[in-house]
Formats: sequence, C-alpha cells, structure tokens
Amino acid sequence: MKLPLIDLIVFLAYMFGIVIFGASFFFKNRDENQFTSGGGKIPTWAIGMSIFATFVSSISFLALPGKAYQNDWNAFVFSLSIPLAAFMALKFFIPLYRSINSISAYTYLEQRFGPWARVYASLCYILTQIMRMGTILYLLALPLNALFGWSIATIIIITGAAIILYSMLGGIQAVIWTDAIQGIILIGGALSCALIIMFKMPEGPMQLFSIAIENNKFSLGSFDFNWTESTFWVVIIYGLFINLQNYGIDQNYVQRYMTAKSEKAAKSSALFGSLLYIPVSLLFFFIGTALFAFYQSQPGLLPDNLKNMSEADKVFPYFIVNQLPVGLTGLLIASVFAAGMSTVSTSVNSTATIILSDYYKKFINPNPTGKKSMSILYSSSITMGILGISVAIAMISVKSALDAWWGLASIFSGGMLGLFLLGYFSKKAKNFEAVVGVTVGVIVILWMSLSPIYFNKGSLIQFKSPLHAYLTIVLGTICIFLIGFVLTARFKKDKNKL
Repeated sequence: MKLPLIDLIVFLAYMFGIVIFGASFFFKNRDENQFTSGGGKIPTWAIGMSIFATFVSSISFLALPGKAYQNDWNAFVFSLSIPLAAFMALKFFIPLYRSINSISAYTYLEQRFGPWARVYASLCYILTQIMRMGTILYLLALPLNALFGWSIATIIIITGAAIILYSMLGGIQAVIWTDAIQGIILIGGALSCALIIMFKMPEGPMQLFSIAIENNKFSLGSFDFNWTESTFWVVIIYGLFINLQNYGIDQNYVQRYMTAKSEKAAKSSALFGSLLYIPVSLLFFFIGTALFAFYQSQPGLLPDNLKNMSEADKVFPYFIVNQLPVGLTGLLIASVFAAGMSTVSTSVNSTATIILSDYYKKFINPNPTGKKSMSILYSSSITMGILGISVAIAMISVKSALDAWWGLASIFSGGMLGLFLLGYFSKKAKNFEAVVGVTVGVIVILWMSLSPIYFNKGSLIQFKSPLHAYLTIVLGTICIFLIGFVLTARFKKDKNKL
C-alpha cells in the first residue's frame, strides 16, 4: 500500500528538519572539546533524553510490540533490571569517569592493565558499533521500501549520508539535541498509537484487557529456576549484565556523562534517561498486546500472510499504514526513523571520538593542533559512517552471514565488561591476571555462542552448552572476573610466603 501524499510530506519534512537543525550546531563546534563533550555545558534533561533515545533503537520500536503480540511480557523483565544497573553507574562508574576526566571510556583500562587493554576494548567497541549502524540502517530501509517502492540500497545511502552530515557538522551537541527531539516524537507517536488501538476496539477499551487476560498476555514468564529457558530469572540476570555494560562501560553513555556540567548533573541525566525507558518499554509491550486483542476481535482486518505468529514483527507496521489517520501515519514512520537515527548518529560521533583519543593521540600525535584534531574527527565520522552504510548494503545479499557476525559481538562485549569489573573491584589485579581472565572468559563465551550451532548432532551434542543463550554474557563476564580475582589472591598469598 502506498502512503497518501500528506504522510510522505510529514515524513520528509521531519527528515529535512532534523538534518538542518543538527547541522546548525556546526557554528558552535570551535574545537575538539565542543565536538566531543559540548564544552561540558549541555542541560541535564537533554542529556537524559539523549541517553533514553540512544537506548531505544528502531529495532526496539518494532521488535518489542512484536514480542508482546507473539508471546507475553517476559521480555519486559529486561527493563526491570535497569534501576539496579543505573544505581551502580551512579555509585561507582560516573564518579570514576568524572575523576579521570577523559572523554574515552577506556582510559581507565590502560591505567589499570596497560595499553593492550585500552586497544582491545576500544577496537571491540568500534567493530560492534559499525555492525550496529549497518543493522539499523538496513532495518530502517525495509519499511520505506515496502511503502514507497524505493531501492533499499538508495534508502540506506541517503539515510546514512543525512545522519553523517548532521552528526559530523554538529558534533555531540547536534547528536544530543536531535536525540532529545527524536525521543519526544518517539514517545508521542507510540502513546498516540496505543490510545487509537484502545478506542478502536469494537466493544471499547475494556475488551482489550479481557482478551489479553484470557490469553495470558500479561505474563512475565515462568518463575521456575530453569536456566535453559527464558524464565523471569534468566531475563532479569541477563538484563542486569547488559545494562551494567551499557551504563558502565559503553562509550555512547560515558561520553554523555562528560557533557554534563557537574558530577551531580551527570548522575541526574543518567537516572532520568534510564528510568524513562521503563515506562516507554512498557508502552511498547502494551501496544503489542493491544494489537493482538485488536486483530483477535476483528480477524478480517489482518491479511492471511500476517496471521502466522512468525510474522509478528510486521503487524505493527501494517497497523501504522492501514489503521492510523492520514498525517499520523507519517509521524509514526518518522518515530521509527527517529529511534534509528538517534542510535546511528550516536555511534558515528562516539567512534570518531575513540579514534582521535585512543588511536591518533595515543600512537601518532599526542599533541595535535586544534585544527588537526577537528580534521581527524570529521574524517573519522565520514569513514565510520561509510563503513556502517557498507555493512547495511551488504546485508541485502548476505544478511545471514552478517547476522552470524553480529551474534559474535557478545563475545567482545562480554570480555570488555569482565575486564572492567576486574580492574575496578580487584585493586591488586595486574596485567597477567587480566590477560588470563579475558582469554578464559572469551573462550567460555565462544563455546556458549557457537556450541548450539556446531555441536547439535551425534556424539558432539554432549559438548553443547545446556544454558540459555541469554546467560552467555553473564557466565563469560563472571569467569573473567573470578579467574582474575582468584589468580590475584593466589599470587598475593605466594608472595607473602616468600
């Protein structure tokens, strides 16, 4: 189905307005400090909205309603782990980063374990961000291709170029302020959609809840201590580790902590951005459940090809195009794009910052001129953006191979989190203990990630990981920390004997 002209105008006006608004910050980027941290003068509420918008990608906008439509609210348990992870960030990590006063999240690892740790973590971060950009750009192109018939590659290139333009010219100020706008549009669009579904029910809003309760749609999952399935406990432990990684060591978030006016402001923005995600994710899950009730009560409105639960992710986009009033459809599509654009622009800016601080200044020129620093930031932004676009285009033809690579990203992120926790909580751990811990931890993560794929037949099945995939980062991180901690204690004991 093609969109009415008014919806196309709303969508294009949004895209054009965001690019112009973001690029306008070019005149405020006088130096490297302005580009990477906004001079440390950005308002708390804007940073918090940016943290929230970065957390919500277009994948979340479409996938969370899809999960609720297909199953229940088990995945919402992930959001319930955020307060504890945010508390740890406020208590331990934000004061640490503000005291080090480095724009890079990985300076601390070098201080604890040497240059190899900083290079390892920053390289893993850059690679995962390139894949993240590619994945989101590819997914953004799919609905526009279906709606307008435009080439997927063309959509990817134009969208990617627009994001590169305003994030490169405007720096972190453009990223944060456009994130704030996009976050507001995202929430407004989702809230409007939820209300429309409720009041479009044939027998009124209460029918929605009765159908959902009959089908056990509000369940948070089993409370059994079963580590092989997606139970309540498995999801909440997984969420704790993932969110601890996000708020504790991810450059996207750490860089925002450094844009705040003070440590107190940084803590307030982190708390605001993290806690805001909880009710918004609840809203997404409610939309999925509401869609289930809506089409259960009016099955004739849903085409046969979408009645299979395996197509759950496509139901929300179908509703947006076919059930929303003219004009609001364009806004909702803009909301999906807002979620994706905020994530990609953040990745472009943060990877450029890492290249300057962790590579150029570290290994090539420790004291570049202001002009040279800006040149590196601009060229890095363009390069990272082009790499993200290239990955997105590659997904058109070799999506399965790239999906496998994306799955391996947890290997790197698990190693990063475990290494950081070892350095922070085991003050006496040295280089050797860190290397051994990371090596063993990454092997464990590799085994848990790949054994279900390669050890699933015949005699090899006994070597398959029996645990749910969500526990991969959990077990890997714990291994790195415990092995490093035990080795440190052992060597200390031997030294005391001598």
